Amino acid sequence: MKKIILFIVVLLLLFLGIIGVVQHYKAKEEKGLTKISVAEVTHSLFYTPWYVAIEKGYFKDEGLDIELVLTPGADKTAAAVLSNDVNIGFSGPEATIYVYNNGEKDYLITFAALTKRDGQFLIGDCKLKNNFNISDLKGKTVLAGRSGGMPLMIFNYALKEAGIKESEVNIDKSVEFAALSGAFIGGQGDFVNLFEPNASKIEKEGYGCVLSSLGLLTGEVPYTAFYARKSYIEDNEGIIKSFNKALNRALKYVKKTDTKTLAEDIKNQFPDTDSNELDNIIKRYKEADSWWETTYVNKKSYDRLQDIMIYNKSLDKIVSFEELVINKYNE
Repeated sequence: MKKIILFIVVLLLLFLGIIGVVQHYKAKEEKGLTKISVAEVTHSLFYTPWYVAIEKGYFKDEGLDIELVLTPGADKTAAAVLSNDVNIGFSGPEATIYVYNNGEKDYLITFAALTKRDGQFLIGDCKLKNNFNISDLKGKTVLAGRSGGMPLMIFNYALKEAGIKESEVNIDKSVEFAALSGAFIGGQGDFVNLFEPNASKIEKEGYGCVLSSLGLLTGEVPYTAFYARKSYIEDNEGIIKSFNKALNRALKYVKKTDTKTLAEDIKNQFPDTDSNELDNIIKRYKEADSWWETTYVNKKSYDRLQDIMIYNKSLDKIVSFEELVINKYNE
């Protein structure tokens, strides 16, 4: 009996020793990495390529160790970058335009694009699922987000593009972003605009169906992108170039890889979400053509974003693309 116990103890010590060696070499390997803190506006499958780059080690291959800091609200994300609490911000680039117009000397410059359109889905009566037309919104109440937010601005622009006056739709702006699902389930509104996974949850619970991608209705814009202070980019050109290289690698991988595989690739980022649900949501975003092929920031789409802001009276005039965007590190 004593021999068996001794044998077990020896095995246990050996096992612990192996773990220690592995951790030692792992720590040694990561010791040479440059830590980059990134404030992300939300943690969403809408950003699948971003998490692929992290989980598949593409950033580490470029010598970068990414630290994620969840920072809800594009304004707060931009503020975190300006205050040097983080190195890089990831949100709607409209935040950088506001900062520039406020006269900030060390303003924010966008250096990498990720999503190429709005990631919301329009939810409504399932009877409309196979024959929905945006004109079906006339005379109806739509929960479209708070005033001043990009989701609402995009929705207003979608109406404009379809030749529908805002006065023809009852746009409910009283519900905060986080409360939209609950308000719709409670009967407040005929339609609601939701990001995933909330859109899928509404369908699963039988309260409505996805009728259309709002992003496909409004066209291409750099909906979410990466930016940093002007001085940080100038002082860390190698980091910015490596950051783009890792993201570009992920974008190419996502484009050619099936959604089931992608779901497994990033499951660590969403441990509480079932693999099948991950697969379905990624598939929906992929079918909606949600991501750029490279991190290059397209001028036409960037100007379109500003047109949307001007239409919604959040911006007086177009700001120079060359002032707020730099593309030389993602070529």
